[in-house]
Amino acid sequence: MAEPKADFVFCALGGLGEIGMNAALYGFGPPQKRDWILVDCGVSFAGPELPGIDLVLPDLKVLEGAKNRLKAIIITHAHEDHIGALMDLHARLGAPPVYATKFAAGLFDIRRQADPGQKRIRLTLMEPGDRLALDPFDVEIIPVAHSIPESTALAIRTPLGTVVHTGDWKIDPTPVAGWATDEARLKAIGDEGVLALICDSTNVMREGESLSEVDVSKGLSEVIAGAKGRVAITTFASNIARIRSVALAAKENGREVIAIGKAMDRAIQVAQECGYLDDAPEFRSSDTYGYLPRDKVVALLTGSQGEPRAALARVADDQHPDVTLAPGDTVVFSSRTIPGNEKAVGRIINGLVGQGVRVVTDRHALVHVSGHPRQGELKKMYEWVRPRVLIPAHGEPLHLDEHRRFALASGIPDVVVATNGDVVRLAPNKTEIVDEMAHGRLYKDGDVLVSAADPAVPERRKLSFAGIVSVALALDQKGVLVGDPAFAVSGIPQLTRGGRLFEDVIEEAVFAVLDGLPKSKRRDPDLVETAIERAVRGAVNDEWGKKPVCHVQIVII
Repeated sequence: MAEPKADFVFCALGGLGEIGMNAALYGFGPPQKRDWILVDCGVSFAGPELPGIDLVLPDLKVLEGAKNRLKAIIITHAHEDHIGALMDLHARLGAPPVYATKFAAGLFDIRRQADPGQKRIRLTLMEPGDRLALDPFDVEIIPVAHSIPESTALAIRTPLGTVVHTGDWKIDPTPVAGWATDEARLKAIGDEGVLALICDSTNVMREGESLSEVDVSKGLSEVIAGAKGRVAITTFASNIARIRSVALAAKENGREVIAIGKAMDRAIQVAQECGYLDDAPEFRSSDTYGYLPRDKVVALLTGSQGEPRAALARVADDQHPDVTLAPGDTVVFSSRTIPGNEKAVGRIINGLVGQGVRVVTDRHALVHVSGHPRQGELKKMYEWVRPRVLIPAHGEPLHLDEHRRFALASGIPDVVVATNGDVVRLAPNKTEIVDEMAHGRLYKDGDVLVSAADPAVPERRKLSFAGIVSVALALDQKGVLVGDPAFAVSGIPQLTRGGRLFEDVIEEAVFAVLDGLPKSKRRDPDLVETAIERAVRGAVNDEWGKKPVCHVQIVII
């Protein structure tokens, strides 16, 4: 039988139809024997619908059975939604080679050191212009501007053609820290011929072009100059350009800049090692905050997305050990709220306003610009690369569909909208969805990875909705109650609507079961447990309208 012909395919296991958790597969070879490269290995952050879950990771189990054919993992940049799952998933994938830039590798390693239980992963450094020989792939590293230093796009070449994977990018001729997008190189690759452009969709609904980081530097300086008390600025710790802008603006206005929070300290350390803060003033530690005059302070804090454990949340709750704010102070949100975080951010803003603090966002002043391309920049990318097909990436369904419309209207010949798990054949023949790969999500629950099907999360949801009742009692060999039953109740109101104690309702239900069961049946602990559980849940439901989780333990003595 003839060997099946090779094809070139793309499949996202995360990052299509959602913001975050980026994990893009490229495969080449016969359908049953493809070689693979994985571009990015990121996380997304759990919301209130996942109680107790910290992070959401892509389920890459489909690659665990093809370890010897996974040639490499290539990290486009150091944001958590592109690199955050690497520590937990790398060994599961057979520990393939990992390529990253110096800044991404440094930030990754310093995060790993903060978690003593994690093994060291050796990252091979890559630079703009490098060509990674990963037979049958040849991957060229292309610098792009973004909201973190050393972001890259990739030109992935195969015997069947070339794909450009943009990663996260924008066009910024004055990026302050990091690289500008390499227009000349992208045009040259376009001249070679490009099968497909897999392209960032985050800002596709915004017209025009993104402003430069230099513009933000001026806006921040103006806000600081007009402030009378302390100024606290919150942004992503990885946004080194923004950190540099804040530091220089503080110096320009005769203020000291103070870094608050471990994440901020780690990012600054790596940025200094990479030379991105050589012209910035010294960053003071948080313990100097209280000793400086109020009009001489600019504090840099994490927590711009409402993270409950970040520095800003603790300041807003007046719980931070070193940092307090007073009426007349100013907090600047040098960020844009990620969809889904609006309520958490709003809670912090309300807490600050309640303390008499002035809050400044990008609605009030030019204190933030996005790291993603608007329509004008997308159109330029199309003109440079001239792809035969566009595949929208990095966005929710609305973004992907809008990107499809915009690309077609801009002259792209064909657009394929895919979602996680869709296998898109890039070549040979027509680009189209031809298959589906197994995909899903893993949850980081404390230090443990669990599947999305694990019962722990729905059980927690149930507990948060209707509480729990625990009943313990002892029976002798004849089924006679020994001593008094013990009850523990959590998450249930103290009183019924009629004013009775719920503990009395529970106790009454337990004794009704014991009195109603013949002695012969009381000798069967499993039967007694089931009967009490049903009776307690029913009695509570009659009084409350909700059925609690009920645990019953019978001890035979």
